[in-house]
Amino acid sequence: MKTKRHAAILELVRAQRVQNQEQLRSLLRAEGIEVTQATLSRDLHELRLVKLTDPDGTVHYAPPPEASVLQPPLEQLLPTLLISLEGVGNLLVLRTPAGSANAIASAIDRQGWKDVVGTVAGDDTILIIARSERARRGVTTRIRKLAGLTP
Repeated sequence: MKTKRHAAILELVRAQRVQNQEQLRSLLRAEGIEVTQATLSRDLHELRLVKLTDPDGTVHYAPPPEASVLQPPLEQLLPTLLISLEGVGNLLVLRTPAGSANAIASAIDRQGWKDVVGTVAGDDTILIIARSERARRGVTTRIRKLAGLTP
């Protein structure tokens, strides 16, 4: 049943703009699939769905990128999805809209920055671990520039 439900969820978010879990539950119900909110929340996490923001400000679920060609570049994600960033020592914390952290962390990982040891993404927060405090300051500058936060 889980495999069928996951396939239905992916099909629905690919076919239309699904803005929230309640809308997705209704769409699944119309397909004959009953699901609790807790199960749906786990499904969204397991499927690695992300929330994207349209130019008009509406948010919708999107399937995870399946190939690097389909993965938006960091310079495209940051201007619309970066809410804030704050660093201390060699650690940098980025805040994003709910469901967007994984896409940005993945894009940062693809950059191959030597100053970055790694990233850890939650739902709306990313922890970037830099090699040193100086390296973290450099990463902060790069991210701010890519996000359009510096002149």
